[in-house]
Amino acid sequence: MLKGISSLISPELLKVLMEMGHSDEIVLADGNFPAASHAQRLIRADGHGIPELLDAVLQLFPLDPYVDKPAALMQVVPGDTVETPIWSTYGEIIEARSGFSAPFEEVERFAFYERAKKAYAIVATGEGALYANLILKKGVIKE
Repeated sequence: MLKGISSLISPELLKVLMEMGHSDEIVLADGNFPAASHAQRLIRADGHGIPELLDAVLQLFPLDPYVDKPAALMQVVPGDTVETPIWSTYGEIIEARSGFSAPFEEVERFAFYERAKKAYAIVATGEGALYANLILKKGVIKE
């Protein structure tokens, strides 16, 4: 344990967040996402929801200010009637932690899978909400 770092951030996740460079991407994947078959680096965060993990990650992780949309969501498949209230929760967390008020692009399902395969890492969570997958693009630290 370390001071100032959430206990939701495992040593493995902390290492990956530190290794990532500007414009590298990380996926926070819900419990239905095929994380193990898509990941270059797989981090397990079973039992954790994405909103809590997102809040903890964004205390350490800058989003990319040089792109229009530093976060990506998996677009709802046309014709699917699923509601996605978790997206507004993500938006509130991102705005509070990073200042971005409209950070999301929506990526078609199979394009999202392909992009996830190229991500630096995928964090497999226990999130039960549908279409809860989220890609974050790392920014820079300005001091």
